[in-house]
Amino acid sequence: MTEHETGPGADRVQQPPGAGVTRRDTGHDNGAQVKTGNDKAGPAAEAAIPELVIISGMSGAGRSTAAKCLEDLGWFVVDNLPPALIPTMVELGARSQGNVARIAVVVDVRGRRFFDNLRESLADLDARGVTRRIVFLESSDEALVRRFESVRRPHPLQGDGRIVDGIAAERELLRELRGDADLVIDTSSLNVHELRAKMDAQFAGEEEPELRATVMSFGFKYGLPVDADLVVDMRFLPNPHWVPELRPYTGLNEEVASYVFNQPGAKEFLDRYAELLRLVAAGYRREGKRYVTIAVGCTGGKHRSVAMSEKLAARLAAEGVETVVVHRDMGRE
Repeated sequence: MTEHETGPGADRVQQPPGAGVTRRDTGHDNGAQVKTGNDKAGPAAEAAIPELVIISGMSGAGRSTAAKCLEDLGWFVVDNLPPALIPTMVELGARSQGNVARIAVVVDVRGRRFFDNLRESLADLDARGVTRRIVFLESSDEALVRRFESVRRPHPLQGDGRIVDGIAAERELLRELRGDADLVIDTSSLNVHELRAKMDAQFAGEEEPELRATVMSFGFKYGLPVDADLVVDMRFLPNPHWVPELRPYTGLNEEVASYVFNQPGAKEFLDRYAELLRLVAAGYRREGKRYVTIAVGCTGGKHRSVAMSEKLAARLAAEGVETVVVHRDMGRE
């Protein structure tokens, strides 16, 4: 894949109105939607400071696709704008009489001074009270190498070295920015449509909730999700895989879920972890963090983690957190 082709191996199925949870199984896309605020409200709106999204991340991870998605949603998108000019761009948007209410800026690696300028611009924006978010596109080294080789292009930072040298140099330059990101999207296994669906889920729609959570089931044998903020392990519970009549089914099956939650410690874990997440969610809101990814693992990502993820998502939705469920590895075996 090129930078324009990137996605999760799990899609979304919209729950009934009021359910508060969107499930992404291996099925069809029906995006959960969020407001980006493009309403004009008379004279006061004319001087309104635009909403700002900064898109960055690894070369080849899908920055261009993410930017195109926001452009299709009505954002004013500027590609490769020098970071020093971002405050000027926001100021121009504020003078547009409400015609430029949402600005997305794509920044990539140009060197250490480039990111020194970015830090200075971010500090300037914070001092002005500008609402801004950083979206960071991540991908594994293997996926990035494959994408660069498929288009026979060098990595912008590899110089006389190999593609992997350029990737390593870029990761080092971007480490601090990745840590500051409001949203990290791992595109290692995403195609272009799945990446667009993720962007739609975060930036399209009618209203923006205070906090959005993704609860992701996964199998440890397939590796940890690199974009997880919190990870818990369900392998302390007996595995339904060893019950012949349950083995063919997943944690979405009522009998499998009942088996999991009838095990000692399962309900207690759910209650206590849900309570912990309530505290964490309150802290995230206070700190202005809008997105959290909670990874729930078991051996293969088919039974225990799936059942627990569904219950955790329901608890979060009941607390007013807009929640998406992703079953990353379900159906993979």
